[in-house]
Amino acid sequence: MSTLKINNLSCQRGYNLLFENLSFELNSGEVLKISGPNGSGKTSLIKILAGLNSFETGSIKYDDTKINSEKYNLDFLYLGHLVALSPELSCLENLKYTAHLGNNNINHDFSDALTQVGLEKFENELVGKLSAGQRKRIALSLLFITQSKVWLLDEPFSALDSKAIKIIETRIEDHCSTGGLCILTTHQECNIKNIKEISL
Repeated sequence: MSTLKINNLSCQRGYNLLFENLSFELNSGEVLKISGPNGSGKTSLIKILAGLNSFETGSIKYDDTKINSEKYNLDFLYLGHLVALSPELSCLENLKYTAHLGNNNINHDFSDALTQVGLEKFENELVGKLSAGQRKRIALSLLFITQSKVWLLDEPFSALDSKAIKIIETRIEDHCSTGGLCILTTHQECNIKNIKEISL
């Protein structure tokens, strides 16, 4: 069983205090939704947990490891709300490249991952020719090959239709049913079972 503990965390950007004294705990099998208005610090919090942004005060502890330790980095998967894909590469090439950036804990059935998100006919299609929703699906196909225990997903449902949203919701539920953890931000309604919520 894994536990992520956030204690009295505060974040400031410039002169703007985004949040302070934020504490919560997430255990294996749990999903946490972070809500709040634009500018409240949702993306900043996700990036802090991913080790990409700094924080002012407080602590982050994952089991017995500290943030940005080797185990921490291997166990955490971060997907930002902006899709970072090369328009000159195919779906398959982009997925292969992204999968090997910073996370070695990956199973390599890339074709099946694309099939899971409905892109089986687009493996060799250049990303520059695809819609925003299709590009988002490529990024989210990582969820079908990663072995990371903790998923940090910033606006995973943006640009997706209802069918694709259901696929990702089900994948998150499956991940947590086997002991994984998931933290996500979204402006949309979630139909994920037993989801917890905090507001910034």
